[in-house]
Amino acid sequence: MIWYLLYPLRGTTEPPDLSPEHPLRNVFAKYGRYVACHVVTAVLISVTVATILIYPIPYLFTRDFVNGASYVPHHVWTGAQPITYDPAIEPDIIMKSIWIHSNYMEALNPDLLASALDLQNELLGDTENFSPRQQLTKQASGFVDDSLTAAQRDALHIANGLTPQSWFFHSPLIYWNYSRNRILTDPDVLSTINNRKNQSNFANTTLRHSVVFSGKRFEDRRLVAADAIVITLLHLKDSPMGREWDRNVLRIRKKVSETFDFYPSDGRSPESHLYEFQFRPMSVKDILSLALAYGLAVVYFMMSLSKLRAVKSKFGLIITIIAQIAFSIMSSFTICAIFNFDLSRIPQAAYPLVVLSLSLENTLRLINAVILTPFEDSTSKRIGSAFGQTALTALASSLQNVLILVGLSRVVSPGVSAFCVFAAVAIVFDLFFLSTFFLSVLSVDVRRMELGDALAKAAQRQSHRRYERCGVQGPTKWSDSLFQGKIAWSTRIAGTIIMVGFVIIAQWHFFGYDYTSYHFLRSYTSTNQTPRSSEVTILQGLHQARSHASWIRNQDHETAQEVIRLIKPTGYSYVARVFEPLVFVKKHSDRIPHSKEPTLLPALYDFVHHQLPRFVLIVILIVAALRLLMNYLLWGEDTELRNNDDQGDASTISIKSLGGGHVLDVAMLGKSKSGHIVSVGLDRVVRVWDVRGSGRSYVVADAQDSERCPFPILSIAVDDTSTWLALLSASRVSFWNLNKQMWAGFVLLNPLHRRPAAFFFNHKTDAAKPTVVLVHHNGSLIEHAADGSVGSKTTAICAEPIILARTLTRRTKAHSSLFLIFVCKQGEVYVAEKKACQWETRHLSLDARHAGRICQIATLSPLGLFALAGSDKVDLVDVEQCHVVWTLKTERMSPKSLQCTYATSTASEAAVKGLTSLTLCYAAAETGDCVVQTYVPTNESDVMYFRSPESSTEEPEDGSGSMRQLMKRIKNPGTWQVLSDGSVVGIRQVTLHGGALHMASHGLRQRHMMERRCQYSFPHWEVWVTSACGKPVMEESQRLLDQDSTSNHLVVSELGPKVTVGLRSVAFAFGNVLKLVITGGHERYDVGAEDKNYESLMNTTSRRRKGRDRMQS
Repeated sequence: MIWYLLYPLRGTTEPPDLSPEHPLRNVFAKYGRYVACHVVTAVLISVTVATILIYPIPYLFTRDFVNGASYVPHHVWTGAQPITYDPAIEPDIIMKSIWIHSNYMEALNPDLLASALDLQNELLGDTENFSPRQQLTKQASGFVDDSLTAAQRDALHIANGLTPQSWFFHSPLIYWNYSRNRILTDPDVLSTINNRKNQSNFANTTLRHSVVFSGKRFEDRRLVAADAIVITLLHLKDSPMGREWDRNVLRIRKKVSETFDFYPSDGRSPESHLYEFQFRPMSVKDILSLALAYGLAVVYFMMSLSKLRAVKSKFGLIITIIAQIAFSIMSSFTICAIFNFDLSRIPQAAYPLVVLSLSLENTLRLINAVILTPFEDSTSKRIGSAFGQTALTALASSLQNVLILVGLSRVVSPGVSAFCVFAAVAIVFDLFFLSTFFLSVLSVDVRRMELGDALAKAAQRQSHRRYERCGVQGPTKWSDSLFQGKIAWSTRIAGTIIMVGFVIIAQWHFFGYDYTSYHFLRSYTSTNQTPRSSEVTILQGLHQARSHASWIRNQDHETAQEVIRLIKPTGYSYVARVFEPLVFVKKHSDRIPHSKEPTLLPALYDFVHHQLPRFVLIVILIVAALRLLMNYLLWGEDTELRNNDDQGDASTISIKSLGGGHVLDVAMLGKSKSGHIVSVGLDRVVRVWDVRGSGRSYVVADAQDSERCPFPILSIAVDDTSTWLALLSASRVSFWNLNKQMWAGFVLLNPLHRRPAAFFFNHKTDAAKPTVVLVHHNGSLIEHAADGSVGSKTTAICAEPIILARTLTRRTKAHSSLFLIFVCKQGEVYVAEKKACQWETRHLSLDARHAGRICQIATLSPLGLFALAGSDKVDLVDVEQCHVVWTLKTERMSPKSLQCTYATSTASEAAVKGLTSLTLCYAAAETGDCVVQTYVPTNESDVMYFRSPESSTEEPEDGSGSMRQLMKRIKNPGTWQVLSDGSVVGIRQVTLHGGALHMASHGLRQRHMMERRCQYSFPHWEVWVTSACGKPVMEESQRLLDQDSTSNHLVVSELGPKVTVGLRSVAFAFGNVLKLVITGGHERYDVGAEDKNYESLMNTTSRRRKGRDRMQS
């Protein structure tokens, strides 16, 4: 809701989506990764806090209201509320009382009790052995002005039946049967008071301590002190006992003036107030409303979880969420009890509902965020990324709801105010348990294969459904959007609406049934918040432990029920005119408090005094038992947790030097899918490196092999099976078998005067007879077989000279196609496809908006797309349809600097051309900065689809749904390469100033930083890596060379060629040494550079690795 309130300032109702580089998001992400790596610690902390707060509940709550503990909520609405005075309101009963004080908190002494009995007898007549008669006297009804006799008084008592003149009274002196002698001879007054706390009077109302004493002090669930004795007369409007009370009050001023000081001094009550007392059971409508609310919450919860399809983990997630909510509710009850918030005024069934609605909002948002994280990332990164993305929204919404509840607590009735405090405390605890208990358990579930597979399937179905909605199924169902969290109120304001709605309903329950509702709503605020000036003035200096208004509001609910049963047998509430009490203070009493009264719940002190050793022992035992249980449940996963922890602290960059293979600089690099690197040096040595193991290498050719492989080498190529290596020289093509490490023939060529436009293997031929293709700049294409069994075949594919050419492989489940994209000198673009026996060429028609000087071709195999790079734009073309599907604006690019990568949904098929991200990486022409430009769907759970030709129009679009652009810049990038996941790795020189390292790019971590200026001739080279746009910020830099290793390197001013070897590794030529830079953890070398769908590849790798781990265990 806060985002809707901030709409005029922000211009949007969407919650803020912090960039991955934002410091606040980084803090939350780092915390999430820490919890994921320290699951046991997080669970133990959360469970320890829960145990500390839940264990005392039986000692802090009770159904006995008189023993210093908090009252347990029941199934009724209860309360004592002041209402605005109105002559039209007829009270059901009138209450008049006297309070008798002695020294501060010393009202329970025999002398004062005896004096209180004397005052009671003066006001009500002799009450010793009081027992009302069972029938009315004839004189009772006609006696008006003169004093009542004892018989008349007893006849009007409510014990003889309810009449308009009925009366009864509450007095603690009934514990001694109103006998002065019994009071003075009682050897243990406190025992008598505590043993008879539930004694009833003749009106059948229980004289609990809350009714007959004020300012009570409890110890060990027993009353040990009180500040005042309270004697209360309750009578109906026409009862003569009211007038008798008033006359006797005026009469006793002179009799007790030598013993008591009394307030007010004239003996007249200064004013009266109207109160409404309620004890209203839940109605059928209440029960049905709560049942419906709980049912909708459970259905929404189950429907949301069912989207995960987690067969083995769904039950565990449900139990975890229920435990989290239960921890929050029980902890909140404990805190509210400790600080004396009375939660018994609202039915107990209402408390979990609000917490449930507010908790599901944050919990489901976190689960959905985890689903959207890349599957290839480690568990700690996924949890950290999801928590960093959602924590700010959860914190802001929780703070918003807490502020709303605090504001409501100031304007609603006391019973509803306590409920608001409870809900606010529960929100805080729910956020705590979400960020500790639930987050750690969720990380364990994600780490395990069941939920990981379920999340992948869920993402599959979501992507496929979105495709169907875009092109096949038609409009989206509202219910589907609701349960997928696509409708804003379902995830952001539903909990707030339920919370505020219930507070309004609770307030209406207290003031919506009777005629008092209008008057309360009209002036409740002033009545509830403004202290009565007369009471404050008159009683100033008495230091009463509890005021009269507070005493009224804290009356026992069971007593209210008993009074309702007496005067309104069919009702659930009554209105009482309550007069200010007459206060009698024993002369020479010390009313100054000499010690501060405990502010917390008395039962808490009892718990600490008597249960603390047992409590500490039980907490230790529970934590120890939980630790053992987690050791058993996570058996075999502790090592993985520790490894994740170590990886979080260790460097993400690994540098492997491949040296000793060349004497002079490396001039050319090639690679195979199986982890082979082919290097060609200026020393006329061709060497093959196997980087999968220890980095061993062997020589293919050197200066002595001029017969088989004459130098210079113009180009190299490796086939898709990593079996054949082709070396192109000016006069021949030589073939090398990588598996057998031997020559396999050669093909003589007409002398070449320049490097061909393209040189590659035709994978559509027999692997035993590899065929290479040469594309010459004159527009001809020649195919040569390795064994020479098939003669060379020349095809004219273009009548004009070719300036650019790139190959592209389009793979589907049924087959794969080989394409050649080339640009002629006139700027025309052609696509040649290899058919069964020939190459078929098609012209790509570009209109005026797309035509122009094309400086580079970048392919996105096996998706079947290629990019045409101009000076400040990139056209994305579908190779099969020869149709421009996207045109993306860029900064002015340096020529031939564009690199592309992408990520597709795991559900994408050949006919479903959808992307979850598209990354363009290029060098800015003006600054030389490396610019990373990534396009992602506006909604992170969506997919960007490009159009099919059937739905095409003249205007190219950006896909079926909107997308947003993310950008980052790396200054002084040096030589760099984009990886399959969108991250970028590079090597650059860094200048030194005053012996310290000067960084041109901010935010990169320095490892092994130099302490002093280097004393040798090498400049400072460093390797840097930055994460992809939209991913958690993982940026790092590391020195490329150690001082001890410089003797094995040539002095270079710039790097040589580079080549991507696997998904996370790049080989750079640094003089005569190859520097293999690996980022992240496990590397995979069985994929080619054209296989850019990093997410699906790494997801498969992860599953295979986990499967092997399970088989080994």
